[in-house]
Amino acid sequence: MNLFADAFAWIFSPDRLGGALPLPEAIATHVAFTFISVAIAAALAVPAGWLIGHTGRGREAAVALSGAARAVPSFGLVLLLVLVLGVTHKVAASTTAFVLLAIPPVLAGSYSGVEAVDRRIVDGARSVGMTAGQVLRKVEIPLGLPLLIGGLRSATLQVVATVTLAGYVGNWGLGFYIVQGIQLRDFAQILGAALVIVVLAVVLDLAFALAERAVVPRGVSAGRSAGDAPARRRRGSSPAPT
Repeated sequence: MNLFADAFAWIFSPDRLGGALPLPEAIATHVAFTFISVAIAAALAVPAGWLIGHTGRGREAAVALSGAARAVPSFGLVLLLVLVLGVTHKVAASTTAFVLLAIPPVLAGSYSGVEAVDRRIVDGARSVGMTAGQVLRKVEIPLGLPLLIGGLRSATLQVVATVTLAGYVGNWGLGFYIVQGIQLRDFAQILGAALVIVVLAVVLDLAFALAERAVVPRGVSAGRSAGDAPARRRRGSSPAPT
């Protein structure tokens, strides 16, 4: 418990507002790396995922790519790209590594969201004269948004944890405090920085969870509620005999 008390004291110390890397600046840098990387990954993976889910072509390759990318060690990928691009391009190398790590869950969320749409709904949209593009834009994408947000949520949580590794290649983000704490054997600093990362991840997870619920079309949520009512009545106690 003393270590946790020391960690909280480190977090809320006035010294965290100054020095070579103030804590608010480290948090802002950490968040910036996360959102920029996920945004770039989404720009690349979401259109490809929608196309795969709509046409059904390339799904096996996408699944294989996602599985292979998840097996790549994050730290090794960051160091490899820093060595390839050079130490003068450490920001670009780190961002590229985070983008590559974010693409698989975003790609999986985007194509699985389109694939999960009930084929009867798609057939109904086509029967009323919608073109393939209209079916994708007006039916499949809106109904697949919850799974897409789920993919973005997974990617964001993975990247916000992995950005910590940037502290090994540059004095950025919250990972800098952990690397510095290891070198100084300052366990309060290590735990304090880790707690800040955990809180940041929890806040982002809650935000995406709310967004995931918010993008469910009202007709779909109303249909679920109406369909669940008989089930709830069946599961409830039977009325008392008269």
